[in-house]
Parts: sequence; structure tokens; C-alpha cells
Amino acid sequence: MKRIRYMIAVLLLAAVFSSQVSVQDSSLPAPEPPAGTLSTDTVNGVKTLIYTFSIRDDIAAPSWRVTKEAFREAIQLGADLVIIQMNTYGGEVVSADSIRTRILNAPMPVYVFIDDNAASAGALIAIACDSIYMKPGAKIGAATVVNQTGEQVPDKYQSYMRATMRATAEAHGKDTIIRGSDTTLVWHRDPAIAEAMVDPRLYVEGVVDTGQVLTFTASEALQHGYCEGITGSLEEVIDLTGIKTYELRTYRPTAIDKIIGFLINPVISGLLIMAIIGGIYFELQSPGIGFPLAIAVLAALLYFAPLYLEGMAEYWELILFVAGLILIMVEIFAIPGFGVAGVAGIIAMITGLTLSLVDNVVFEGTEFTGEGLGLLMKSLSLVLVSVLFGLILSLWAAKKLLTTTSVFSNLSLKSEQRTEEGFLGVESEQKSLVGEIGVAHTVLRPSGKVMVREKLYDAKSEYGLIEKGDQVKVIRYETGQVYVVKA
Repeated sequence: MKRIRYMIAVLLLAAVFSSQVSVQDSSLPAPEPPAGTLSTDTVNGVKTLIYTFSIRDDIAAPSWRVTKEAFREAIQLGADLVIIQMNTYGGEVVSADSIRTRILNAPMPVYVFIDDNAASAGALIAIACDSIYMKPGAKIGAATVVNQTGEQVPDKYQSYMRATMRATAEAHGKDTIIRGSDTTLVWHRDPAIAEAMVDPRLYVEGVVDTGQVLTFTASEALQHGYCEGITGSLEEVIDLTGIKTYELRTYRPTAIDKIIGFLINPVISGLLIMAIIGGIYFELQSPGIGFPLAIAVLAALLYFAPLYLEGMAEYWELILFVAGLILIMVEIFAIPGFGVAGVAGIIAMITGLTLSLVDNVVFEGTEFTGEGLGLLMKSLSLVLVSVLFGLILSLWAAKKLLTTTSVFSNLSLKSEQRTEEGFLGVESEQKSLVGEIGVAHTVLRPSGKVMVREKLYDAKSEYGLIEKGDQVKVIRYETGQVYVVKA
């Protein structure tokens, strides 16, 4: 199933662009490691394999993808130790929680080297690691959950984050401290300290007073058990571990990895939704199939393909989006007016777009609350805002681009047909029908033909269905169309 998913997603991406992906062949010699990272003085002929990757951007879907791919390769290579090089101000809690869980469940020890910042979601990821090393001047903490404007979100979400930070610290267990005849069990990482990084109301004796969100410097973290060592480089971190003979491997994303990481960024996803909705709406305003529809199709491929490849967009979510689009087309072209099919189509399209952004693992729990619900609402908000802006931009494009932009001006007709040049108008006769009584020559649902003054005219019912043979009254003539009601 996984192989089928991968093949389908790659075919979707190949329809948009082609890219050469380099795959390391195990039969080829491994690339030369950096100077000083290999030792010829092996112990029992075995070297420790150390695998490293970086988290240096905002914590989001691309960071989670990098983490998954890095651990997959590390496990495949049989790495003995994974070291994460971190410098981040935080990001999405859901992505951070996924990374945290992956670290806690790793089959090998995982260390983190903070070379500048491990703030907010970055602090959660760092605390999940077995050992924390920090560069002089680095910081860790400030994990209060905030919205896009920097304001604290309601306590419901803070409570979830406090529990997550506590649970992560508790996962490292307790250390046995022996002083003379006394034996004491002490948390390896104090859960109260982890919680104080979220909640400014907490007081931890000798660490932080109330009213302050806790953030540690490197020396403070070392003093309170949230750092195993202060060092200036990755090589020095390895020296502090006591490993003398090792081989260092570094995760390097392929071209496809970079493209997927770029496309699943929430900002890019929002722009693609705008292009999908705007292209479809703009196409419906003009006859035929043209450039706007091509843009919409391209945007849909770029939107769904990487999400499908990542396992976020399932088959049924894609089908839901397509079904919604078909329902809207049926409403527009087959069932004049706007009713159940149109509303159902809009709901289906928005639902498909929204659920594709949500990792389906959030629906697997017995209680769908906390960050799972928050992520769903965030995805829905992104889709709704993008749809709104897509419609606004399409209206603007229809009004401005085709009339004022030289590049697109030839797509619209701007010449005038003057009567003095021999052109004749046909509106005067239909306009004179306003107020006249006639008979429905066909069923009007709402369009059809009517007989007025012993002559047939195309007409449209103002409201409701008019049966054949019913008397009708012409109430207006507008944009080349006669409108009638039952007499």
C-alpha cells in the first residue's frame, strides 16, 4: 500500500515538473566524511555510526518531514546515535509533538546540540532528546502557546502544552542519588521546570518566580539538569560523549524532498488554494476551457500531490474534492439556479481541502480534543480565508487584467459596432414586450420559449417553474434575455 501511494504521488508530481533524484547506492563507496570525523584506530574493528540532521527553520510540516526521512535513513544505516543540530524560535505545536514522539520512540539514543535557540516548540523537541548540549550563549524555554499575532491562546491549549512538556520530561525517568546511607530518586529532568516554561503562574523554588515564563541560558540549563554539557561545535559534542572512533553521516535532502517541503508549507498551501478557487471561478465567467482552468488544475496537482505523498491526504479526501467540483458544475450547467447540489459541492470541496491538511493520526484517538481539534480548526480557517481571497482576486482579475493589462487585453472585445456604420441592434423589439401577456410554448425551468404577439422568443422564468401552456407576463428585458412570470 505504501509503495502504491508513493508511485501515485510521484506520477502526480511528474505531471507538473520533472526532477532528478539522487539515490545513494549501497554498492558505491560512502562519501568522504569531514576531516577529523573518522578514526583509523578502531576498537575491535567497529566504529560508532553517528547520524546527524538539522532543524533550523520554524517547526512545521517541512520540519516533520525532514525528521521522518532522517530517522528512516538512520535506522536503515544502523546508526548507533542520532544528533540533532537545532536553532529555531519554535512553530506549530502539532508538528513539534510529532517530532517529539518520534524521538522518544527512536531505537537509538538521540542527542540535540542547540547552537543558538530552542524556543517554544523547539524546547519541547530538545527536552525529548536523551542528552542536551548547548553552545555558549544558547537559550532554551519560553514554550507558552501563542497565536500568529503573539497573543496567548486560551488555557485549554496551554493545559495541553503543560501536560505535554511534563510528560516529555518524565519520559526520561529518575536518577538514583546515593549520599552515605541515603538513597534518593530524583527526576533526570524535573517536570515542574518543563511546565514552568509554559505557565508563568508556576513557582519553582530556586529556579523561577511566579509571573515569569521560564527560559534558561546554557549555564542555567546545565545547573538545573536541562543540559549535559556546554560546547562550541558538533565535534566537541561527540568528544564529550566519550566516543573516540566513529563515522559521521549527515542527512542531505534530495531535490524532491526540498520541493515537497516547500509545497506543504502552510503559506504555499494557502496560495495554491487561492489559485484553485480563483481559476475555477474565473473560468466559469468565460466560455470554453482556457488559461484560468489550466492554472486551477496545476494548482490542484501541486496542492494534493505532496500531501498525498506525505500520507496526509487520503484517497477519499481527493475523491471528496473532485465530487464537490462535479456537483458545482452540475448545479451551474445542468440545474439552473443554486440549490442543494451547489451547497453540497461547496461543502465537499472545502472539506476535502481542509482534511488534506490534517494528518489523519489526530482522528485515531478515543478523544478528539486538544491540539488535534486546534489543528483542524486552523486548517479550516486557512482554507476559508484562501477561498475568500481567491474569489476576490478572480473578480479583480476579471475586471482589471482583461481591460487594463496589455498582456491580456487582446482576450477581451473592446471595439464598438455603431449603427451609422451599418450595424443593427436587436434589443428594441424585445424591450417593447415588457408588460405584454403571452403563453409558455415550452416548460420554463427556468429557461424555455414563450409565444408573445404570435411570435416565439427565448425567455427565462423570474422564479419558479412555469408549465407549458401557462399564461405568462413579460416583466423585463435585461442583458439580451426576456424575463417572465406567471400571468
